[in-house]
Amino acid sequence: MDRSTIYIIDEDARRKDRAAQFLAGLAFDVKTLGTLSELISRAHSIEETGVSVVSLLDLTAEQAGLLRRVKKALPAISLIGLFRPEDYNTGITLLRDGLVDQIAVPDNWGSIYSAVNAELVKKKMSLENAAYSQHLKRLRQERTRNSRKAMELEEIYTATLENLMTALDLRDVETFGHSITVAKYCQALAQLVGIKDPAALDNIRKGALLHDIGKIAIPDAILKKPSRLSAAEWQKIKLHPVLGYGLIREIKLVKEVGNVILYHHERYDGTGYPKGLKKEAIPLEARMFALADALDAITSHRPYRKERDFKTAKKEIQSNRRGQFDPGVVDAFCSVKLEEWEKIRYETTKVLPNLENFSDLMIRQA
Repeated sequence: MDRSTIYIIDEDARRKDRAAQFLAGLAFDVKTLGTLSELISRAHSIEETGVSVVSLLDLTAEQAGLLRRVKKALPAISLIGLFRPEDYNTGITLLRDGLVDQIAVPDNWGSIYSAVNAELVKKKMSLENAAYSQHLKRLRQERTRNSRKAMELEEIYTATLENLMTALDLRDVETFGHSITVAKYCQALAQLVGIKDPAALDNIRKGALLHDIGKIAIPDAILKKPSRLSAAEWQKIKLHPVLGYGLIREIKLVKEVGNVILYHHERYDGTGYPKGLKKEAIPLEARMFALADALDAITSHRPYRKERDFKTAKKEIQSNRRGQFDPGVVDAFCSVKLEEWEKIRYETTKVLPNLENFSDLMIRQA
């Protein structure tokens, strides 16, 4: 703390000079005044914190009033009242009333130094606490700003993922909105199987959104071919999980997202691709995605067939229990009324742009 000023206030010039000489000898910045009124008159020019050693040997009502004025006009100045030992009860009363901060005995240098030093230490601690409080306030404000920025970045990131996958879905107008719908189904299934961690749930959603990202590398001639694919073309299609995982891996992919992208075409009975994993060797998030993907495919329109209702979808999913789908995930799906799954689909697709508008736009740009 910067060196504080010590004001010695005493009408007795000899006693005042002795106290000033003593404190100045201890390297304090000392100023002498005759009365409390003089200290008050300087209030407008006193900016520093400090300590006033005030002789109150014969306390009067006027002096008590002046003490109150000093406390009001100069709150940064501590008051040390000098009292004879026999008058300490008066000093204690002033302490209790908050009119002085310390009491000491005149000409008792140990007592005066102890009181001055105690007030200076208290001021130092008060300033340090104030600085620490300001630092904490800045940290809280910074944390709030960072939290707000993180939320904004997360919203931008999510919107980017959704726009990216919407653009990919637009390569095949028949599956427009598929990625967003399947992501919602996946999140619902994850909660049903007992996943509660918000971060894990969000990562599963992101993985579902990005599951077909590898199809960016598949030529339109294959992806949109109206007739049956050749064996060679089918092998290229089957590369998209690995291609997608390779595309996303460079951005420090979290486990759940990568598992959905790489393993979303694995089957519970081991007949899927790209690795032919079986049962629990397939990550849970990929097993959930397989059912969510099938649910959307069955209930969506395709060029080769009309969409089917959720009741039909449930029967087909149950018939593939232990084949394509994990029995536990099937049980979780069946534990919810079909109306709830229909509601998820409706709530998702109603916010998607009108498909006919996209079709018209694509035709005009062709």
